[in-house]
Amino acid sequence: MAFQSAALTVFGVLIQLLAVEATMSSLHSRQTPDTTCFAADPANTVADRLNEALNATGAVGLSIKLCADTNYNITSPIKFSYPNQEITTLGFPGLDLSHRATLTVSGSTAADGTGHTTAVDGSCGNCTSVALRYISIVGNRAGAGPITGGANIEFGGGNQNQVVEYVHSRDPRSWSCLHIAEGPFTCANVMIQNNDIGPCGTDAFQEWADGISLSCKFSTVQNNVVTGATDGGIVIFGSPGSWIHNNTIVNQGAMQLGGINLVDYLPWNGNFTGTVVENNSIMGGFATNLTNTTAEEGKNTYDAFIKIGIAMGSRTWFGDQFGYNVTSGAVVRNNTFQGAFGYAMAAAVLSNWTVTGNTVDNDVTFIGSLGPNCTKGETYPDPEPFVFNSTELTDCTMDQAFVEKDTDSLTCILPDSGDFWPWVPTVNTTTGTVPTSASPANPTSGTGSPSNSSGSKSNSVVPLAVGITFGILGAAAFALAVRWYYMRQRSTHKVLY
Repeated sequence: MAFQSAALTVFGVLIQLLAVEATMSSLHSRQTPDTTCFAADPANTVADRLNEALNATGAVGLSIKLCADTNYNITSPIKFSYPNQEITTLGFPGLDLSHRATLTVSGSTAADGTGHTTAVDGSCGNCTSVALRYISIVGNRAGAGPITGGANIEFGGGNQNQVVEYVHSRDPRSWSCLHIAEGPFTCANVMIQNNDIGPCGTDAFQEWADGISLSCKFSTVQNNVVTGATDGGIVIFGSPGSWIHNNTIVNQGAMQLGGINLVDYLPWNGNFTGTVVENNSIMGGFATNLTNTTAEEGKNTYDAFIKIGIAMGSRTWFGDQFGYNVTSGAVVRNNTFQGAFGYAMAAAVLSNWTVTGNTVDNDVTFIGSLGPNCTKGETYPDPEPFVFNSTELTDCTMDQAFVEKDTDSLTCILPDSGDFWPWVPTVNTTTGTVPTSASPANPTSGTGSPSNSSGSKSNSVVPLAVGITFGILGAAAFALAVRWYYMRQRSTHKVLY
C-alpha cells in the first residue's frame, strides 16, 4: 500500500509537470508558428527583401527561417545588421541535412572587384552573436576562374560569440568557402562546428581556394568535414588562443596544397600563442585503381594528393617572402595522416612551438618531385613524413622523427609517373571517406553474474516498479529542463518567416 501511495504521488506530480509543459508548448506555438517560411519568390527581389528584414528597426534578435528544399538565387550578399540575428532553415533541427535551404550566389561575375562573391556577411560593426545554421551555400564559380572578393561566408570583424554550424559551403567564386576575419583584432569566441565544407576552388595555378580560413582569436573549429579544398583545408591566420580539433580534411579529385596550414605571418605578426591543433584526421589521395597487388598501391586518375599535411612556419609555404620572421606559440598534437602526401608535416622558422603525438597510418605513401614552379638550382627534400630545418627553430619541442632538410617553398612539388597511391578498398575514391564499423547493437561484457531465480517475486517487482516510476519522473524532469533551456535560448531570437 505504501508503494501504491508513493506511485500515485509520483504520477500526480508527473501529470502536473506534463500539464505545465503542455501550456508552455501552447504558448510557444502561438508565439512562433512553425508553418511559414520566408518566400523565395519573387526571385528578383529576394536578396533585397532579406536585407530589408535584417536591417529593419527593432530587428535585434531576428530569426529568419528559409524554406526547406528551396533554392534562393541571390544577386547581392545577405547582410546581418544587429546582434543575435539568425538565418536558418524552417524545420531544423529535426530534418535530414539534405533538406537545408540553399543560397546560390547569382550576381555579377565582374573580375574588377565589383563582382558578387559572398552569400552571407556577418562582419558588420554590430553583429555580435549572430548565427548561420542549417543552410547550404553555393558560390557558383561553376568551373570559371576566381574573381576578386570575399569568401562564400564572411564572419568575424569586430564581433564576438558568432556561430556557424551545420552549414554546407561549396564552390566559392573567390578565395575561401568560409572566412572568419580578425577585424580590428577584437573578433573573439567564434564557434565553427559540424559543417560540411567543399569542394573549394580548382587545382589550376592560383585558382585555389581554402575550406575554412580562421583569423579570429579564442575561437573553436570542431567536428567539421572539409572535402576538396585546393589551397588549405583549414588555414589558421594566427588566431591566438583558438582550438582546432576533431576535424576531417579529405582530398578529393584534385591536388591540394595543404591540409592544415599555420604559415601566415600576417595579420597577427606570427602570433599563434595558445592555439592548439589536435585530433584532426587528414586524408590525402588514394589509388583509384590497383596496379601493384603486392604493395597494395595504384594510380590516381586525378593525380590528387596533399602536398603538405600540416605546414608550420611561413618559409615552408612562401620561401623568403617574409624573410625569417618567426611564428610562435602553437601546439600541434595527436593528428593522423592517411593517403598520399608530399610531406605529412613540415616546419621552419618557429619558436615556442610544440609538435607531439602525430601519427602516420600504414596506408600512406609519400610522393612528388620538382614541378615547373620550383626554383631552378634550389635543393628540395625528397618526400618524407616529417621534415624541418632545425637551425630555424627556437625553444621548440619537436617530438616526432623529423628529418633535417631545407624546407623552403615545398608546395611546388608535383606527382610524377613513378608515383603510387595507397590502395584502400574501403575508401570511396570519389569522396575519400572511410566508412567506420558500427558498434554492436547490444554489446555485452560477458562478465556478469548469473541471476538468482529463486528470489521472491514481490521482492523483485517492487524495487523494479519503484525504479521505473522514478525513472519516468526523472526523464520527464530532464526533458522539461532541456525545454526550459531551449526556450531561454530561443527567447533571444525574434522569428520572421
